[in-house]
Amino acid sequence: MPYAVTNPATGEVVKSFDTITDEALQAAIASADEAHRGWSKQSTVAERAALIRRVAELHNERVDELADIIVREMGKPREQAVGEVEFSAAIYEYYADNAESLLKDEQIDLLAGEGSALIRRSSLGVLLGIMPWNFPYYQVARFAGPNLIIGNTILLKHAEQCPESAAAIERIFLDAGFPEGAYVNLYASHAQIETVIADRRVQGVSLTGSERAGAIVAEIAGRHLKKVVLELGGSDPFILLSTDDLDATVDQAVFARVDNNGQACNAAKRFIVVEDLYEPFLEKFTAKMNEVEEGDPAADGTALGPLSSAKAAEGLAEQVERAVAQGATLHSGGKKNGNYYSATILTDVQPGSDAFHEEFFGPVAQVFKVADEAAAIELANDTPFGLGSYVFTTDSEQALRVADGIEAGMVFVNLVGADGAELPFGGVKRSGSGRELGRFGADEFVNKKMIRIG
Repeated sequence: MPYAVTNPATGEVVKSFDTITDEALQAAIASADEAHRGWSKQSTVAERAALIRRVAELHNERVDELADIIVREMGKPREQAVGEVEFSAAIYEYYADNAESLLKDEQIDLLAGEGSALIRRSSLGVLLGIMPWNFPYYQVARFAGPNLIIGNTILLKHAEQCPESAAAIERIFLDAGFPEGAYVNLYASHAQIETVIADRRVQGVSLTGSERAGAIVAEIAGRHLKKVVLELGGSDPFILLSTDDLDATVDQAVFARVDNNGQACNAAKRFIVVEDLYEPFLEKFTAKMNEVEEGDPAADGTALGPLSSAKAAEGLAEQVERAVAQGATLHSGGKKNGNYYSATILTDVQPGSDAFHEEFFGPVAQVFKVADEAAAIELANDTPFGLGSYVFTTDSEQALRVADGIEAGMVFVNLVGADGAELPFGGVKRSGSGRELGRFGADEFVNKKMIRIG
């Protein structure tokens, strides 16, 4: 697939980019390897932290330019695009601020014998990042930030529809003072990526994307004994057990479903409501979803932009049609207009149907009625995914009890949109393995070297 910016709001192909040649790809791998063997080994943690801090500053300085790029590339409403750039800067700042503590030596208490022992963290080498289109800057920040602090060097293959933001990110790293080879953008084909993973100089792979892509990359990496971190799909439950402000809860439910045009792995997608709240919730949720207006993503105040591509819009429409054919009720929405898809609610989604276990990557909510807490947990876990989850209750003991029962990598209680640079992000089951962000994100691609001193 060629690298091209195709504005999903207009269908216009704005700019296209050539795929890297095989010769240039080999030069890029060599450059990253050389940067690791030279710059990485010779630089201090403090020096690398200073460079990452400058990366954060450049994101903030260039926020308008960077935001405009991803509005064109994938249709993100502009205010959200600005927010993504600023959050990316905050992630780089977090790793700059905490670099020394994250990488400090860790003493081990010996059970027997004289002397001492410690764990010293050091880099592994060249890493490959394979990143998706839905958060073009944020996804890169949470991979590149900690790993450049550690001293790993980065080869970054971005989504084919995000070549302009990919180039802008590489320019930021160079302008911040990183040497050639520390961060290298690759306009690589899928076949070329297999070559990169197989290369003996490449020590690990991080992929954020679909289950299918994750399975392919993990298989190739496993064949070559490479470490992998995978952040894949999600069909996160939003469990409503009790509330003292239903309107506020509904507002959060709507935001959790339509933010980023409904295209987030950890968006709330299945709304599981106890029966005494089901009807009032559904009534208010329907009214609020119907108020969500589609508009030009470049315009201020747009709540819902287009889906990322014609293929994405067609795929979502087909999913909804198939769900209805298999017994679901199209409660509201369900209208496709070009690459736009209206905020939509499905009810009566049947166990055993495709929709019951599929991820809907767009502004489509499924609403379920359950008898009680136990039934809510059972339904929440009846999914191949296990990324995030949301629990709304006025009972603090119930909140922790339900959190313990949910099979997911993340649980948010009585709030949505609360991700933070310090909070680990990742899932279980078919949502992947490994963690990004926080201290756990800085502990994936690192040699935890044990040193025993007699």
